Amino acid sequence: MAMNSGGRCVQADIAAGITPAAALFHSLSDETRLRIVARLARGEARVVDLTAELGLAQSTVSKHLACLRDCGLVDYRAEGRQSFYTLTRPELMDMLAATEALLAATGHAVALCPVSGPAVPATEPPVIA
Repeated sequence: MAMNSGGRCVQADIAAGITPAAALFHSLSDETRLRIVARLARGEARVVDLTAELGLAQSTVSKHLACLRDCGLVDYRAEGRQSFYTLTRPELMDMLAATEALLAATGHAVALCPVSGPAVPATEPPVIA
C-alpha cells in the first residue's frame, strides 16, 4: 500500500474522500519520490543503482518504490534475482515538465505560498512571529 507522509495509506485517503487527483499529487509531494522518478525518467534502474546514485538507504528507496508502484507510476521486471524499475506512464514526465514550466512562469512563487509557508532550510530554525 502506498503510504503518505503521515504514515497512512494513500488508498485510505481516497476512501476517506480525498479525490484521486489530490492523492496523485500527494504521492508526488515527497522529494525522495520525485528524485526517484527523475532518475527513472532516464531509464530503468535497480534498487542498488538508485541507492548509489541518490545517496539513500536501501530501505528508503524500497519504501518509496513500493509507494510509486502502488500508485501505478512505477513497475519492475525481474531478471534472475534482480528487479529493474521503470516508469509506467510517460504522461508523468509531461506533467512534471508542465510543473517546471509553471514554476518558471510564477517565479517559484508557489514555494512561498502563505498557506504552506515559506521554504525554510532545515539548518535554520523556523521564525515564530
